[in-house]
Amino acid sequence: MKTVTFAVSLLLLTSVTLVKAQETTDQEKLRNTFHTISSNEILGYVEELSAPQYKGRLSGSPEYLEAAQWCAGKFREWGIQPANQGSYFQYFQNAYSEVPSLGEVVYSNGNNRQILKFPDDYLPGSNSASGTVEANLVYVGYGITAPELGYDDYKNVDVKGKIIVLEPGIPYTKNDTTMMKWTPYAEHRYKFRNAVKHGAIGMVYPNLIANPNTVNLDGFVYAHVSPGLAEQIFSDAGKDYAETKKQLQNGDIPSFAFGAGQKIKISAETRYFLDAQSCNVVGWIEGSDPVLKEEVIIIGGHLDGQGQMGDVVFPSALDNGSGVADILGAAKALATSEIKPKRSILFILIGGEECGLYGSNFYAENPLFPIAKTRLMINLDMVGNGTGFYLTGGKTYTDLYRHFEKANNQWIHRKMQTNEVRKNYGRPRSDASIFENAGIPTFGLWTSGSVHPVYYHHPMDKTNVLTPEIMEDAAKLLYLGVMGVANDETL
Repeated sequence: MKTVTFAVSLLLLTSVTLVKAQETTDQEKLRNTFHTISSNEILGYVEELSAPQYKGRLSGSPEYLEAAQWCAGKFREWGIQPANQGSYFQYFQNAYSEVPSLGEVVYSNGNNRQILKFPDDYLPGSNSASGTVEANLVYVGYGITAPELGYDDYKNVDVKGKIIVLEPGIPYTKNDTTMMKWTPYAEHRYKFRNAVKHGAIGMVYPNLIANPNTVNLDGFVYAHVSPGLAEQIFSDAGKDYAETKKQLQNGDIPSFAFGAGQKIKISAETRYFLDAQSCNVVGWIEGSDPVLKEEVIIIGGHLDGQGQMGDVVFPSALDNGSGVADILGAAKALATSEIKPKRSILFILIGGEECGLYGSNFYAENPLFPIAKTRLMINLDMVGNGTGFYLTGGKTYTDLYRHFEKANNQWIHRKMQTNEVRKNYGRPRSDASIFENAGIPTFGLWTSGSVHPVYYHHPMDKTNVLTPEIMEDAAKLLYLGVMGVANDETL
């Protein structure tokens, strides 16, 4: 009996020893790959994507498609397979406008004439019509006509032949079911079309960011201007801009015509390409487990930027060259790792985000893997400037989040925060929202604690505003966290 007991004990001890030895070997293999992820290499990816030859990666443009080809070449180099029936590309329609000239914006108040400076005072409209307009100004608040909601910014003003001053946003801000009724009116495209419907010939937007998420309308010329200019225009009319915006936010309709001597002249040069195409770049690693490989984890982030205006490139380094570079760093590690993922992994570099979430919507409607078999989507946007991480959704999907939390606690040691998923009744503002609305558990990875200034949709968004160390750690977090989810047989 003692002999049998001893033999059983020896067998158990041997088994435990073998398991521990295997775990040690797996840890060593993970560590080997972990240390190959390099901030210099990842920064090099952003430097490539931010280069002048890609002209700011405007979705739909030939230069965006060249950047997509370069990324696909990296997937091919690392042995990542094309995910769309032998192709690395998933194409969709994407109209866009070239802006070959900076144009001109001039504000006049009587005999006083002020030529605005690019980019501090104005930015050309990304989808403005080509031409010149000059007219008196009318403030139209949010520019919304919603009779079913008892709201009309145009009811007390005549804008025919005028240039309007228009605010982004809507008067309702509570995130509930009522917000859904207002959401269509938040779209830039709606506001522009409504302005033209009421007879406006042009527009200034006191929102100084380059924005391809607009619409090209015949004869409608517009520009983005600084809030400082808006304050001046209001002051010249004897109005308080801040007080007017408070009235607007409280649901009042303070629309009015400015003084007879107050005019804006906007000159724009654009070329509109209605039938252009863009694409998502899609590559995948097939899972090693014969059953679990049918399930997929998606790592994605938008590849497109804001393009070029005149000779000025918007490099779009932080937004979102950084997220794409982090994904490429993780993709190389996952593809070359000695530990193989049991579940499949799909990398999707998304097009058309800046134009209105085109690429993510197209994928949600045309998924390359069944939605029901998609275990997780992780979206990276502006993950390149900071000292810590914010991984949204972790308190809702705790069984998935624990793999990233463990990776950070054991290997990376950055401050990492998370939250619960809350339904958004308003306008989706990120690709993550599209995947989430499609029924896929979704995380959004961001950085916290900015180290450098953030130049949002601005020509100063260059690689010198990036923190290479946080980008390296983001790629490492993806590698370890995704590998943990991919190989977790308890999910």
